[in-house]
Amino acid sequence: MTAEKIVDRYLAIWNERDADKRRALIAQAWTEDAVYVDPVMRGAGHDGIDAMIAGAQARFPGFRFSTLGAPDAHNDRLRFRWTAGPEDGPTVIDGADYATLAADGRLASVCGFLDRVPAQ
Repeated sequence: MTAEKIVDRYLAIWNERDADKRRALIAQAWTEDAVYVDPVMRGAGHDGIDAMIAGAQARFPGFRFSTLGAPDAHNDRLRFRWTAGPEDGPTVIDGADYATLAADGRLASVCGFLDRVPAQ
């Protein structure tokens, strides 16, 4: 699987509002013991990652995530930038994620950094 496809699948999870579909996507894209961490959230395992994404969607209703530039990958490492904002408006959040991939191409860990966030 290409880096672009992995990132597209990852961001599709963040954009999926249907809980059952999102959980199915998580099972396809993440290992069972995967971990996500950024400055404000953390999720472990499929249930923890799903709960974390559902919480982000509740906090930012109607936001859509998309890639910002091309991803870069080597060996079992992947890095990419993303942006998010209201579906019908300008983006207001930018970040960069660094991932470790399992042998089967699923995400084993993601460490996120927030480059631009809305004023609180």
